[in-house]
Amino acid sequence: MNFDHFAFQVSDMDSSISFYTEKLGFKLKSRATNEKEEEEYAFLEHEDARLELIRDLKRDFKKPEIKEPYCPHFCLEVEDMGSSVDLLRKNGVPIVHGPIEIKGDVAWVYFCDPDNNILEYIQRYKKCRENL
Repeated sequence: MNFDHFAFQVSDMDSSISFYTEKLGFKLKSRATNEKEEEEYAFLEHEDARLELIRDLKRDFKKPEIKEPYCPHFCLEVEDMGSSVDLLRKNGVPIVHGPIEIKGDVAWVYFCDPDNNILEYIQRYKKCRENL
């Protein structure tokens, strides 16, 4: 079994695609509407991470409340937490919690998209990576 993708529900497909492509560096791979299911969807990729965005055409979307422990969330590994957080701030991406660090092991930060879907960046340090 292999991991395929993670999915988030969104309220506006155009603004969500713009957020993920312009602020986080994802590439739009496809976009379509499923008339039978009354859903609009888009697939995006960033290296080996795949994300599906889904907009329900039958009913309005209500943003989820952001609260600990920030689940569910979509986690992406980064090489440099400092520069990744700087880029989030530069792009006006709301940071929900962190960055947090366990010295010598791991650092992480939670942030959200325009619909309060939670994402996480994680940086595993060499010592921690060798133990995986």
